[in-house]
Amino acid sequence: MKKNQKGSYSVQFKQYVLSFMKRTGLSVMDTALHFGITNPSLIASWKKAFNEGGAEALEKPKGRPPMSDKAKKNKITNEKELTHEQRLERENELLRLEVEYLKKCGLFR
Repeated sequence: MKKNQKGSYSVQFKQYVLSFMKRTGLSVMDTALHFGITNPSLIASWKKAFNEGGAEALEKPKGRPPMSDKAKKNKITNEKELTHEQRLERENELLRLEVEYLKKCGLFR
């Protein structure tokens, strides 16, 4: 298996797996077994992506990109900029929501 530190496969490895599957005529399941890939549907999704967008489509990372440092700093700064009264109002609202939730669960009367 050719996984990088993030747990994803390189584009070269994906292309090699797809070309191997095409050359040998093996099924997705057999190809996955040959390469030790525990999730055969990965190969099927690579094949679909390659057929629709070529090798470039295999480079696109899956999932949501990580939050940038700037966004993290803005979130922290916004929380720090709240006045004492605003923080108390926020805490009050959260407590109201908690009580409402507990009532719905039957744990609070």
